[in-house]
Amino acid sequence: MRARQRLALVLLIGLAGIPLAASAAKETAAQSRSRALVAFQRDLVSVLAPRADALPLLGAALLARPLSGQPPPTTFHALIGRAAQADGAGPAVQWVRLVDCDARAEACPNASALGALTAQAGDNAAVWLLKLGLDSANERGAQAREDLRRAAAAKAYDDYTGIALQALASTVGTLPPPPAAVDPASPAGPWGVQVVMVFGVGGLLPAPQPGMQAAARLCADGKDDAATRQTCLQLAHVLEWGSSPLARSLGLHLRETLADDPEARASARSDMGNLAWQVRNFAELSARAADDKALAQHLLALARRGGTEMSLMLAALRDKGIPTDAPGADQAAGPEVSSPVRAISP
Repeated sequence: MRARQRLALVLLIGLAGIPLAASAAKETAAQSRSRALVAFQRDLVSVLAPRADALPLLGAALLARPLSGQPPPTTFHALIGRAAQADGAGPAVQWVRLVDCDARAEACPNASALGALTAQAGDNAAVWLLKLGLDSANERGAQAREDLRRAAAAKAYDDYTGIALQALASTVGTLPPPPAAVDPASPAGPWGVQVVMVFGVGGLLPAPQPGMQAAARLCADGKDDAATRQTCLQLAHVLEWGSSPLARSLGLHLRETLADDPEARASARSDMGNLAWQVRNFAELSARAADDKALAQHLLALARRGGTEMSLMLAALRDKGIPTDAPGADQAAGPEVSSPVRAISP
């Protein structure tokens, strides 16, 4: 298993087992790096926890969530709560705070965070699609249809992945990685550790996916109703310009299946081919970052700029001279496009 994969796996399960194919000596070295990486992650959280502004606290909360046994002031719950109260806190913090809840008590998502989002970001389609998923699951059909209408009327779609990556990339360099956490065989050195930590944690962003499947079902079931069809095509336009590949994928699917114009449907298929090409090439590009110092530094710099998941992906491709249009993009790309952030996680 490559160094990138070993380090990212630690972010998932802490002190993980080492691949059986590795030799005993390599297992010992990998385990040692794993322990050092977890300790480094804990140190980062401890150093960031006293901060008073929202972005560092958001980064600290995201870093703390995969860790177990944290002292009470440095748990995910404590840090995301402080981030929500900090100067500069915005909807991105509330979006992450949605999972500060007790799933066993069926208290998810966090009702307070959802209420804050509907108040602060009522023009964000992601908020209403999230609510649509909840209302559909609870068989509140009339409310789900109203959520669909609100999502279609929204100005934009943003699941705040870009801001979460910005928080991670802006904070992961607060301390240098200890030598014990750096794979001596990796040319990327400490920057490889940082890029794996940012995009590894980013691939596990603690926020629920909006109810895209529920929206797709509503639109499919209502395709013969002119008003519902128009609402869904309006939503398609919002999603096509959304912040994530998943949102864009649903928008293109809705245009392909609901548009009356054959050229619009063909264009959607072509755009889906381009999107699949972009996601695949970004995943391949980012997979090399842990072993490529310049590439790791560049991806970290792009993440620190902020923006959205889509803007980061497209900028990374263009900066490396990779075309964003796929060869033969008029062919169908398949039913689903994965998030590039999640695609680079193990």
